[in-house]
Amino acid sequence: MYFLRQLKKFNLPKTMMVHFYTNIIESILTSSISIVSSVLLRSFRTSLGREGASVEAADNMELQGAASVKPVHQSPSLCAGEQDYVDRRKRVVLESLHSLGINCSADWVPHIALLPSGGGQRSAVGLMGCLSQMEKDGLLDSLLYMGGVSGSTWSMCSLYSDPHWSGNMDRAVSLMTRPGVELEQALAWLDKRSKEELFSLSDIWGVLTSAGIMKQMDLRQLSDEASRNATNPYPIYSAIEKGCLLDGPIEGKWFEVSPHEAGFTELGVFVETSLLGSKFQSGELQEQKPEMDMIELQGVLGCALAHEEVIREFIPPWLNVPGHIDRDADEYLRVYNTLDKLVALIRSSTRDPTTLSALNTLQKVLEDKVNRNDSSLLESKNMEERKKIFQHLSLELLAAVDTWSQSVENASVIPKKVLPLIMKWEWGTTRNFLYQHKDAPPCLRAKERFHLVDAGLLINVAYPPFLGEKRDIDLIIVPEYSAGNMFETLTLARDYAAEVKKPFPEIQDQVLEEREWPKDCYVFEGKEKEPTIVYMPLFNRRNCQDANEVNAKMEEFSTFQGPFSEAKIKFMLETAEANMKNNKELLLREINKAVLRRQNKRKSVLNNP
Repeated sequence: MYFLRQLKKFNLPKTMMVHFYTNIIESILTSSISIVSSVLLRSFRTSLGREGASVEAADNMELQGAASVKPVHQSPSLCAGEQDYVDRRKRVVLESLHSLGINCSADWVPHIALLPSGGGQRSAVGLMGCLSQMEKDGLLDSLLYMGGVSGSTWSMCSLYSDPHWSGNMDRAVSLMTRPGVELEQALAWLDKRSKEELFSLSDIWGVLTSAGIMKQMDLRQLSDEASRNATNPYPIYSAIEKGCLLDGPIEGKWFEVSPHEAGFTELGVFVETSLLGSKFQSGELQEQKPEMDMIELQGVLGCALAHEEVIREFIPPWLNVPGHIDRDADEYLRVYNTLDKLVALIRSSTRDPTTLSALNTLQKVLEDKVNRNDSSLLESKNMEERKKIFQHLSLELLAAVDTWSQSVENASVIPKKVLPLIMKWEWGTTRNFLYQHKDAPPCLRAKERFHLVDAGLLINVAYPPFLGEKRDIDLIIVPEYSAGNMFETLTLARDYAAEVKKPFPEIQDQVLEEREWPKDCYVFEGKEKEPTIVYMPLFNRRNCQDANEVNAKMEEFSTFQGPFSEAKIKFMLETAEANMKNNKELLLREINKAVLRRQNKRKSVLNNP
């Protein structure tokens, strides 16, 4: 106490003194309790003799029981870690609602999720603009969850590298236009990763989108976030299992990953996120392996090119002839389009004139080879002859890249490791924690490895983890950045929900008729257990004069193109911000309704225990 009295003479701030006093007292009490407890326990066990030994044995059994908890578990409920985070996050949400003038108590805090769609860099930049405006309007802290798919996960991976991002969106937005990661750094990571057992094309996609588009190399692991405070909405990332997508039950398709656990949404089977990628058999951990870093995860979550149907969107005119597209033509298209995207992303990661010149030469070679009119080669050819032609064309493309790589320092990893993967077309490879698991469907049980890829190939909005009783969502806000048919993500989610028997709001047919030139916001009202969905198309009647302009904007900001220029990033940010700003009052109204909905749920539970 003498020491504490002396500190007062320095006129330290009152808050500092209170914290200091509190810590000192807590330390003294903790030490005292520990000492007293230890003395009493020894005394107790000594006096009881055999009974003391029994107590010790019971302690050991308890420790063994805790250690024997199955790493692969099945549960319809939130895991303890997520539940704890959500409980703490609700206090942040409650404070936010009070600041917005919304009457709410701790028992009525609504479950609100922001689910930005996929859409490549269009989605990644659009999400940044959306969140920036939500912070300005005081709406960001009303979110309990954020769920991403495809391109929106790129921004999420970047954002959550900062534990306090939701309070500093200006900084997050500014990073979108900073210089990219140096090519040498990206290639060094790729070279190291290529020496590991489960190297796949997703790793290449991950490092180049991280370095070239999101402008960072994030080496942390997702499970690192498990111990964070509840400053930000709880993140859930989505992927799909490629084998089950092509030939398996719906329960084996959707895969979710959070800081605490990863697993199949509809099966309800999960493993700790830190163990995703470790070796399992029959539900038992055989060998723990390092968890994938955020670069690898970003590659898994945003690799739409993994699906052959996506590649077919880039068929050159001379090849777009009925009867010419077969397995061998697909292989040729895969080789070309993967190399084309690879070159574009590499270009965004270097300023070296020599390297850029070599890239330009390679790009020209690739374009010349794929755009030449070789349709005459295919006419009147049988299947075996066409196969030889396409194999020859593919080898020409690969040889061009091999020649290029010899002129670029540290690029030897591309012909040695990357090109063979393109030929194998291997994406998202990781060890299967359901290998020989008794509760796994046959498409998962028999394989030691499975392949996690872009969930946008199934539904380009992460609805599945947020439907049903597990997270009991009241309000879903969907900034829609998808290409293709407007409202398709809604109708796909509706059909998915019906198949897995989960509630989903009604979608009126007359709304679907507006797909060519949509409004800037729609509300699909949920009844009883259905969540309400606020659906916000990026290009709409407020910012486009007609359907033609909507199409032109989507073409200008197409999904598969090189990294956006600074002018394009600025336009996309401003467009996404304006969409949120224009609908602030509507969002406040729906948040109010969500509070009332939660209140009624609470009363119903109390009245029907």
